[in-house]
Amino acid sequence: MRIFKTPRFFAWFFPKRTWGFSRDVNSVYLTFDDGPNPEITVWILDFLKEKNLKATFFCVGANVVKYPEVYQRILEEGHSVGNHSFRHQHYYKTSRKEYLEGIEESSKVIQSKLYRPPYGRMGSIQSRRLSKKYNIVMWTWLSYDFDPQVPLERILQSAQKDIRKGSILVLHDNPKVTQRVKALLPPLVDIIQEKNLDFKPISF
Repeated sequence: MRIFKTPRFFAWFFPKRTWGFSRDVNSVYLTFDDGPNPEITVWILDFLKEKNLKATFFCVGANVVKYPEVYQRILEEGHSVGNHSFRHQHYYKTSRKEYLEGIEESSKVIQSKLYRPPYGRMGSIQSRRLSKKYNIVMWTWLSYDFDPQVPLERILQSAQKDIRKGSILVLHDNPKVTQRVKALLPPLVDIIQEKNLDFKPISF
């Protein structure tokens, strides 16, 4: 069973991470992980521009180096960016030293105090060290756009039920999810706008 909405107790266990924002603000925070990519990121940027929406892109450093023009467009169009490691390293499969060095390497091309761990996981030592320098941003609602076994209709049903003021939403801008994101994003935005919610980029 897929859980779209992050359980509240996660915030109690990991209080130094941001799981959502105040419900006093009539906004949600649309985020994209793993880019930039010249196909899907550009499509997303075109869509956001057409709708006059702002989002936050958690970028992989190696992709920024490979596609600097796409990264520059993200900045020029007023979106926020965050560090998502240099090569999307999983902390289970990476030494503590390599993990932290990868983030620092990524910080040379991504000037941001926002960080989201790949796969949403990292060790307690990494978390303590990184929280001194970065705002660690997690999520309130995960779209499962990356999982073809989750029907788009099910995702949109969850969006209708679970997304509310202050929610941080996660989608992806990597080539593996291109067709699903193209099918998912427009109706997702429609649902959110029908709730009279605005879209804001993340900033601290």
